Amino acid sequence: MQRHLLFLMLLFMPAPSWAGESWPQFRGPDGQGHADAVGLPVTWSDDENVTWKTAIAGRGWSSPVVDGDRIWLTTALDDGRSLHALCIDRASGRIVHDEHVFNIDEPAKINAKNSYASPTPVIEGDRVWVHFGTYGTACLDSRSGKILWTNNELKLDHKEGPGSSPILVGNLLVVNCDGMDVQYVVALDKRTGSIVWKAERSGRKNADPDLRKAYSTPLAIDVAGRKQIVSVGADRASAYDAATGAELWYVDFEGFSNVPRPLFAGGLVILDTGYMKPQLWAIRPDGAGDVTESHIVWRVKNQVPANPSPVVVDQNLYMVSDQGVLTCLEVQTGKERFKSRLGGNFSASPISAAGNVYFFSEEGETTVTEASAELKEVARNRLPGRIMASPAVAGRAIYLRTDTHLYRIEQSAADVSGAAP
Repeated sequence: MQRHLLFLMLLFMPAPSWAGESWPQFRGPDGQGHADAVGLPVTWSDDENVTWKTAIAGRGWSSPVVDGDRIWLTTALDDGRSLHALCIDRASGRIVHDEHVFNIDEPAKINAKNSYASPTPVIEGDRVWVHFGTYGTACLDSRSGKILWTNNELKLDHKEGPGSSPILVGNLLVVNCDGMDVQYVVALDKRTGSIVWKAERSGRKNADPDLRKAYSTPLAIDVAGRKQIVSVGADRASAYDAATGAELWYVDFEGFSNVPRPLFAGGLVILDTGYMKPQLWAIRPDGAGDVTESHIVWRVKNQVPANPSPVVVDQNLYMVSDQGVLTCLEVQTGKERFKSRLGGNFSASPISAAGNVYFFSEEGETTVTEASAELKEVARNRLPGRIMASPAVAGRAIYLRTDTHLYRIEQSAADVSGAAP
């Protein structure tokens, strides 16, 4: 009886006041683009529903991360020679810290569409971790901006520039390192930056080094009481034991330069096979060894994105191709529910919040739709400049980065006061 009462108390306990106030990593608290937020705006412009906008020097496609009253992001100046971490006051938009983290004498050439500061930081409490691929990883005090440690051991030839973002798994900072020369997944001690384990990519090595590279961000999931790290590389996606780095299961495909982050929805791992013709695969994660023939539930081949990650809301999966075609699939079967051309080009990943899905084009336009099994467009909004970075959400605000500014977008006080409770 007491256990039953305790369960009911926990079930109906009000959410803590800080719920929805943190966006700690690439694609949010769960790493899959879900925002625990109400009252987000659906319409805006450069001067409507904008609380502040702050000019960001240099070039960087990293997403902002938010915790408490601070926002952190990275940028690269002097054509990649000067790599910085910026801290911005959440209330005012004022730049609080501009920390020069790494100096690079001769940065390698990168894809014209990429930046030297594309990986998104991770923030937790009084620490923030920034990663610039082969150019270095660092931990900073999120309040003072002081650099606490750096690691320059994770060397690889990106060719196109850095892209994979780090994630936190307990006391580990886990990073995909998939270059033309080396391919591995590594876990650093988040407190010291020292290597705890390093898992070399298994499987065949393509004869063409250009087809060995990848840029995806791993995802930590729980399966039958065990923490797995799902990591997508060229030609193979694997799940690793989070504690040891041991490979648990894998699937083989033909694809490289993988960018989208995997999903975990409805008991299925959903991943993108990468260039040249991306496919979306759904996999049961309870297997061992090679599960390519035994655990694939469905495959989708049409209008699959090469860059934006999909997002799942309830039983619907929403994906937008790089060329602007929106497709909605049923999660359990992969069956197509609808398809529509939004227009524009897409690199940023969509987010979902309060029954809506937000899609951000490179041309600066955001399309808002209802999260339903039928296409119901809510609004279209345009900002000057390009949108390459996936946004963050905290409280009632969207933090949206263009190629020149960071915006805090939220309903005006008058709109909020007049809204239904």
